[in-house]
Amino acid sequence: MMANDGATTRSRQEPSPDAGAESPQWPRPVYGWYVVGVLLLAYTLSFVDRMILSLLVAPIRAALDISDTEVSLLIGLAFALFYTLLGLPLAWIADRWNRRNLILVGVALWSVMTAGCGFAGSYATLFLARMGVGVGEAALSPAAYSMLSDTFPRDRLARALAVYSIGVPLGSGVAMILGAFVVQAVLAAPMVDLPFVGPVEAWRTIFLWVAAPGLLVCLLLLTVREPLRQGRRQAAAHADEPPAPGFLAHLVRQRAALGALFVGMALIGLVMYGVIAWVPTFFFRTYGMEVSRAGLWFGVIMAIGGAAGLVLGGTLADRMFGKGVADAHLRVMRLSILLGGPPLLAAALMPDAVLAFAMLALAFPMLTMHGVGTVALQLITPNEYRARVTALYFFIVNLTGLGFGPMLMALLTDHLFGDDAALRYSIALVTGVAMPLAAIILTVGFRAFARELAKMSDGA
Repeated sequence: MMANDGATTRSRQEPSPDAGAESPQWPRPVYGWYVVGVLLLAYTLSFVDRMILSLLVAPIRAALDISDTEVSLLIGLAFALFYTLLGLPLAWIADRWNRRNLILVGVALWSVMTAGCGFAGSYATLFLARMGVGVGEAALSPAAYSMLSDTFPRDRLARALAVYSIGVPLGSGVAMILGAFVVQAVLAAPMVDLPFVGPVEAWRTIFLWVAAPGLLVCLLLLTVREPLRQGRRQAAAHADEPPAPGFLAHLVRQRAALGALFVGMALIGLVMYGVIAWVPTFFFRTYGMEVSRAGLWFGVIMAIGGAAGLVLGGTLADRMFGKGVADAHLRVMRLSILLGGPPLLAAALMPDAVLAFAMLALAFPMLTMHGVGTVALQLITPNEYRARVTALYFFIVNLTGLGFGPMLMALLTDHLFGDDAALRYSIALVTGVAMPLAAIILTVGFRAFARELAKMSDGA
């Protein structure tokens, strides 16, 4: 029997964790996977849109006469600050409003703002456009995770969210591959004639090309329905039970389980974001390989290996959870570290580029299995708080990973080793410390997570 058949048999024998007085009416699987596909496309495009500016540093500097520091603010602060901070109030809206419509507005906003980057005539207007991209993208993931949690039952949720999360490695990989091919081809022509606009610098048209698919996603989102909020339906069936605690009280009550998830994922993000930022430069400084060529191969590894790892992790977590392993998702996260951490560490110390790429190709499918952590959040969070807890998770993980991962590796290279060629040792040191620490913290959280999951299953 397949895992789903087993779950069906089990539900006849004992109450499902998702069931209250009556079982939730889940959408048909075919439609559910269609929703996953639409949201995956949106997530992939969001990563392409956010990363494309980092591939156009040289022409933007020349056109706007700005420094490396000013460019770094465009790539990082202008986007990340609003992406992380506004994720919280937008998640509050997602917990109360139509989530499909919120995502549609977000996709439309970031697509328009990405196109606006191409028409920016000054540093200030480009900075504002990047802020707009961050605001639009902040509306996507908290609402998407909440929607999918109401579209798939628990024993299939990990696979659904894993497929959605493929947008991260796929979008990042596509952006790097674009940097090696499309960007160079477009920039070969100094000027491009646009209808109704006239001649513009070629680099500006790239923003238009990556923004255009957002219009298609908006049309596809119109075919997606806002799902029934399953948890609230369950609560209605238990009107005699006390209401759910306030949001802050909920966080305090689950501090042990959420603390293990947030800190463990933040440490993993510290390593992953740092590696993604510095790997192309690492291959240049260590092996003399061109950055564009290194970015191309690393992009392929991220897109293929990252996607495979997410699907593998989601499938494994679903099967373990279906067999009654309450802390299955945290165990898969720890397994991803134990299997993927050593080859990632080894990649930084390999004697040649071929072996380094081989270690990365081995590491990434294993490491991306940790993506089931977001599923774990959904399982222990009441429906009315899911978007906000997810947004808080993204705030902590992205602030730690994006904000400190690349910077920590750079600080170690500059101030501990004092040699640009020692970047490999900075990558190895951060990986060798943060990954084992993350595994220990996740292990400590096993019991607390299982306890919170039992409370949710009992309707507490």
